[in-house]
Amino acid sequence: MATKVVRNLLSLLIALVPLIGATGCRRSAGTNEGGLSMPRDGEAELAGMLEPIARKFRLPAIAGALVTSNGLKTAAAVGFRKWGNPVPVTVNDLWHLGSDTKAMTAVLAARLVEEGQLRWETRVDEVFPDLASVFHPQARTITVEQLLMHRAGLVPNLNWGRYFGSENDAVRDQRLRAVREALSKPPGHTPGTHFEYSNLGYVVCGAMLERRTDQAWEDLIQKRLFEPLGMGEAGQGGLGTVGSLDQPWGHTASAKPVAANGPAQDNPPVLGPAGRVHASLGSWARFIADQLRGARGASALLKRETYVRLHQPPPGGEYALGWMVVPRDWGGGLVLTHAGCNTKHYAIA
Repeated sequence: MATKVVRNLLSLLIALVPLIGATGCRRSAGTNEGGLSMPRDGEAELAGMLEPIARKFRLPAIAGALVTSNGLKTAAAVGFRKWGNPVPVTVNDLWHLGSDTKAMTAVLAARLVEEGQLRWETRVDEVFPDLASVFHPQARTITVEQLLMHRAGLVPNLNWGRYFGSENDAVRDQRLRAVREALSKPPGHTPGTHFEYSNLGYVVCGAMLERRTDQAWEDLIQKRLFEPLGMGEAGQGGLGTVGSLDQPWGHTASAKPVAANGPAQDNPPVLGPAGRVHASLGSWARFIADQLRGARGASALLKRETYVRLHQPPPGGEYALGWMVVPRDWGGGLVLTHAGCNTKHYAIA
């Protein structure tokens, strides 16, 4: 799960790439989740931009969308759902967003902050008083904001393979196991002083949201984000019906389709808050448009000052809350950016 993507206060280009390659490209249009035709203005131009990228880098498929604060402006998709198979991708397909999920988890935390259930400065020992005795003294001071900014001093990952075979444990219990394992050790550096990208930090934050609401993160993101923003084609986990080419297939970096598809072909569920969301271009665009509206002070899911906080890195840093914030000449100044990869698909905004 990486960190890069592009945005300014007026518009944002989304590109989603299942890893590796095909030699030919096929364009596809379609309808959105409401059954209406996807925006066609600029579609041919956008497809014309995507096709040479797919050829140059031998990608099986690439899809992109241009989004403004008013919503999805245009979208296009080129290529095929699986290497060696002629079924084309469409703009209605689902795409795995990987670590672009992190900006969504940050919004869930922001909703609880606005409601008074959390503060950005809330510490882990306040949320888990029953576990505080097993936390390392320095780890007890870690805050919500430090977790979301990757400044909690936590390692990037645990051995997540040990969480795959835990069907008897609910995913909330698995996240509590991760909290106990992570915070019983001394942080790698004093919390708040150093950036280190950490999927684990977002898992811990997800567990904090679960404890304060008594709801699983999977339910929270559905009820508190997808539904109010109208993200009807957003969910979690791997793509497609097992054995069917109804969605883009995963590929490895060596230009080979992975052995299987389906909901289980993803990172373990414990990693949900860090990177398990998938969505159609139309649904992802609704989230991006809300970020753009909120940053401009227009009507949005959160208060304007909350978006300012979400998009503001610490002094001298480049990572805010779920977004990289970096200067780019082609963006006319600062842009928000993030990328995601579950080792089978790649997404960038």
